[in-house]
Amino acid sequence: MECISVPNKHAFVFMIWLVFLSPLVCCQLYYNFYDSTCPNLTGIVRYNVWSAMANDTRIAASLLRLHFHDCFVNGCDGSVLLDDTDTLKGEKNALPNKNSIRGFEVIDRIKSALEKACPSTVSCADILTLAAREAVYLSKGPFWSVPLGRRDGTTASESEANNLPSPFEPLENITAKFVAKGLEKKDVAVLSGAHTFGFAQCFTFKPRLFNFDGSGKSDPALDASLLQNLQKLCPNQADSDSNLAPLDPVTTNTFDNMYYKNVVNNSGLLQSDQALLGDSTTASLVTNYSKWPILFFRDFAVSMEKMGRIGVLTGQQGQIRRNCRAVN
Repeated sequence: MECISVPNKHAFVFMIWLVFLSPLVCCQLYYNFYDSTCPNLTGIVRYNVWSAMANDTRIAASLLRLHFHDCFVNGCDGSVLLDDTDTLKGEKNALPNKNSIRGFEVIDRIKSALEKACPSTVSCADILTLAAREAVYLSKGPFWSVPLGRRDGTTASESEANNLPSPFEPLENITAKFVAKGLEKKDVAVLSGAHTFGFAQCFTFKPRLFNFDGSGKSDPALDASLLQNLQKLCPNQADSDSNLAPLDPVTTNTFDNMYYKNVVNNSGLLQSDQALLGDSTTASLVTNYSKWPILFFRDFAVSMEKMGRIGVLTGQQGQIRRNCRAVN
């Protein structure tokens, strides 16, 4: 076994110090970050998400999507929540978001309650991350511990929001965008399982119904019965583009593994959903998750925590916004 020379040993010790004591590493996320500064945080978030779900069955899926769209643009920094101003162009009017993402009022209500309970303490980025977890859990999905301590960004990027993964893209492109954020192909299959609840506008899948790949015909991979139902719901005319179809018509408002059963049965709504069967890695995961809901729940929790760490601001970076819609 090779011995470390004294100079190299000092260098080794310095590297250990750099890794464990430098601000880049020590300012991380912690599960108990707000235990002393805002002990009622989880209860406040859960109550407000539950209350919103009681009034709007779609809102749980919307909150989860809002978190996804936040983390994939500038990292999980609450940038998606910012309104346009004279000096800041937000992300709400980017093509994937305009007239589509929702749930901002729920985040506003949570923030208002938290500002009363523990002023200037909890970031909007952490609120959004917790709200997404509660939305899944209250929809009968998995519960996972959320590491906290994110700070809010002071910028936004409409251009990066326009580059969010799209249901019209091939699986290779979507996977590349996940990898660019530090995720992997498995996370594509796992996080696509979020389509087990919620709705999609007709324009996001209408080409599959009437003009698949420019053929003038429907997607031959789409289940015939589902095709007929969708063609009635989304007739081939422009005024049906904003009509809503359930991503999972079987258990629409429940977070379960039915999405994967649908994909296996050629009943995935989006082209990107059905494309998971065209790759051996993702196809194997889809098959396993369709059979083992506990396996899906476990992996979904892991992937959500990974996604929640993308590009986070910590320590003295960013700020704690007083209003989630505006920089302080």
